[in-house]
Amino acid sequence: MREQSAKLTKVDPVWQRLRVEADEVVAKEPLLGGLIHSSVLHHRSLSAALSYRVALKLASTEMSDQMLREICDQAHAADPSLADAARADLVAVFERDPACIQYLQPLLYFKGFQAIQAYRIGHWLWKQGRHDLAYFFQMRVSEEFGVDIHPACAVGKGIFLDHAHSIVFGATARVGDNVSILHSVTLGGTGKEEGDRHPKIGNGVLIGAGAKVLGNITVGHCSRIAAGSVVLKDVPPCTTVAGVPAKIVGEAGCDQPSVSMDQLLHEEQRKS
Repeated sequence: MREQSAKLTKVDPVWQRLRVEADEVVAKEPLLGGLIHSSVLHHRSLSAALSYRVALKLASTEMSDQMLREICDQAHAADPSLADAARADLVAVFERDPACIQYLQPLLYFKGFQAIQAYRIGHWLWKQGRHDLAYFFQMRVSEEFGVDIHPACAVGKGIFLDHAHSIVFGATARVGDNVSILHSVTLGGTGKEEGDRHPKIGNGVLIGAGAKVLGNITVGHCSRIAAGSVVLKDVPPCTTVAGVPAKIVGEAGCDQPSVSMDQLLHEEQRKS
């Protein structure tokens, strides 16, 4: 009985804040009342709200929102880590994006956050052996958000996809926790080789806009990849690489580049 009571009274501060913000938005902008109620206030948990939002965005004439909602609900019920990762992703967006002033914004308006949550359902399906349905999710995420992540790719939590336009992650790519990636980034292969052929991105990495990281290489934790770089070799931890092809140009400059989001190379960081 005591364990059951603890489960019933468990507090989700992220969900509580979302509901408070939702009420505030409805009060200020009644025209958004329908969107806010259907997306947030009608639900009892973050998992339920995520399932609704993903299903609504990915629905098409090929598969209804009701069918997609059932799939998403099944995934969240079977794997609570999906909601845990979503909480970390949401907080990451709020803390790293100066344009984000509410928790509510990523859930409703930011396609990077929405794309990652939809990808996570596809990845769960892939791990269940439901590959065809996982590919369907990949297709719809690519069509709807411009983010093409293979469902076999493993992505950590606390992920920030800023602007999230033209992002590609290959099947054997791996992305750690607390990583920030800007638009037009590719984690790809170097040809038509098979097997383990895509990059492995460590924790706390910042990847600038337009960067291409290619091949079965490792990008060490808390490193930075400058915008427009083409990375073809391993990147040591806590360093900054830039150029085509990318070379080490300095230290990372801080403990958590993905959190600071500083993409400049300061004089004191340059290699002597």
